[in-house]
Amino acid sequence: MMRGRVAARPLADIADAACQVFADKGFRSAGISDVAAALGLSHGALYTYVESKQALLHLALLRALRPGEVDILTLPVAAVAPHRLTEMFDSWIADQAGLPILAQSAARLSDRPVEQELGEIIDELYEFIDRNRQVLDLVEWCASELPELAQTYFVQRRRAMLEQLGEFLQSRIHARRLQPVPDVGAAARFVVETIAWFAMHRHGDPDSAMLGDLSSRTTVRHLLMAAFVPAAQPGPATRGRRHR
Repeated sequence: MMRGRVAARPLADIADAACQVFADKGFRSAGISDVAAALGLSHGALYTYVESKQALLHLALLRALRPGEVDILTLPVAAVAPHRLTEMFDSWIADQAGLPILAQSAARLSDRPVEQELGEIIDELYEFIDRNRQVLDLVEWCASELPELAQTYFVQRRRAMLEQLGEFLQSRIHARRLQPVPDVGAAARFVVETIAWFAMHRHGDPDSAMLGDLSSRTTVRHLLMAAFVPAAQPGPATRGRRHR
């Protein structure tokens, strides 16, 4: 119960606004008044729903990670300890399908064509980021203010994924299936950041509003494949043939 009051706005609306504001500004820069303004509420009215900015972050993360649990909260929503937020994220990650194609490809050298392997990895990464962009964007902006969450997100999860991708690239370059690059670690980061920008960050860029989901996805795939897969060599029948 809300201490004898009736909620003027659904709690999900408050949570959605908090998600957007924190994703745009980060936790430290955003304030209660920013979320209130996004909702058309007064600064004081927002305290009807949450006890503090920390409680608002709890509400935002819960909305992104476990949306069905928002409606059963008691108002005003209280803050939780930082380690609880990390536990929420860990639990969410454990429920995800992960990146099985990347993990399998990094673990062993396959007989499959490398363009098929790389294409599937690109598609898998793009699909994961696109499907979970609200969660990833929110966590990325707020993790710098929450050391335990940053350890989970940046060190245990994202860094491990970059290492797997680097292992895949290195093994295929060593086998002469992919083109050599000056630095494999930088190349892995290039792949991930390219996909992340088009799958997630472009949605907040007004200059990219004309880019559609399908065109972005197919263009990223085309350009990354062209960057790493060696061009087909001309066969005996065409080598040396002059254009007329």
